[in-house]
Amino acid sequence: MLRLIFAALVIVDHAYPLGGFGHDPMWDRTRGQASLGSIAVLGFFAISGYLITKSGMSTDVVQFMWRRILRIFPAYWVLLAVSALLVGPVFWVLEGNALGSYWAVAGGPLEYFTRNWTLEIGTYAIHDIFATTTPYGESAGSVLNGSLWSLLYEWQAYLLVAVLVAFGIVTKAKLVIPALAVFMVAVQLISITNPAALAAYIPFLGDPQRPPLLLVFLVGATIAVYSSKIPFGHGLGIFAIVVTALTLRYGGFSVLGAIAGTYAVLYVAAMLPRRLQWIGAKNDYSYGIYIYGFLVQQMLAYYGVYRLGVAPFVAIALIVAFVCAWLSWHLVEKRAMALKDWGPGRGISYWSGYFRSRLEPVAARVNHRAPGPRVAIRKEDESENR
Repeated sequence: MLRLIFAALVIVDHAYPLGGFGHDPMWDRTRGQASLGSIAVLGFFAISGYLITKSGMSTDVVQFMWRRILRIFPAYWVLLAVSALLVGPVFWVLEGNALGSYWAVAGGPLEYFTRNWTLEIGTYAIHDIFATTTPYGESAGSVLNGSLWSLLYEWQAYLLVAVLVAFGIVTKAKLVIPALAVFMVAVQLISITNPAALAAYIPFLGDPQRPPLLLVFLVGATIAVYSSKIPFGHGLGIFAIVVTALTLRYGGFSVLGAIAGTYAVLYVAAMLPRRLQWIGAKNDYSYGIYIYGFLVQQMLAYYGVYRLGVAPFVAIALIVAFVCAWLSWHLVEKRAMALKDWGPGRGISYWSGYFRSRLEPVAARVNHRAPGPRVAIRKEDESENR
């Protein structure tokens, strides 16, 4: 349920720039620290840090990677295909261009797919679609889907957990995970106070988006591996919520608030009434809402829906995005996840046993058919040879 709320908050946040209403008012209320969208993305990473690490604790690295690939890539590739092969040509023609030129001109649909399919976003545009026909396009240029930037960071966090799983750290050397979280606190402080030095010495962490996202993810991972030891209760949960709210209002959210906020998110998730916990238990539409939301809002903005006001713009976008998410889940994501125990999903022990059982009879037949040379041993040398 919280993931659905976070996905909806991203749509609310994007409604302001995409509808030409300025920036999300949360920027002003947090003294420029965060928007509704950035808070929602951090919430996603807090939950992912917990759940993904829990998954790593019960699987080997092959199973882990296979399931993460199935969860992220199939729906993402279908989204790129829908954007390039359906949305793109429709709006290219609606903007007064010939359909034939859509496929031939540089910066077209093939380039959009090939430059983005690895999750690293090489281009947000197909030609100049939406560049002059939407409020956001007039200020930022052609952007089909600006929400996709965070997927690479999440995937890289998954790869970090995969390394920890491969070396048995998540179960046998758990202390490494909170140590990494403490390291990310230091990195985040340097990123705030001296970003140029961080970029010079650790270029990978010089990206201003990466330290806060990894910090929250690793705090969630720490709670996952020490879930039986870290205190859980109303007092600490309410304290975490208060600290998060105060840091958002007065400062310190990017470090202290991020840590407290991670605990607060997991506390709220665990304390939700049972009548609400069924939401998303079988059908998780949050990923679909997130990856289709921006694209839906750009299409609605093209038709001038933003002129109805922020609230109607958000409401209509949520409805259309949910329809897209429903189709994505039932046609793509759910079917992909059904393969989680297939092939690589069976794990290292299964496949090592499988190949061993196939190779041992072959080796036995080879040894039977081609015995080694026999050596005669004299009686007097027998004890020495023994």
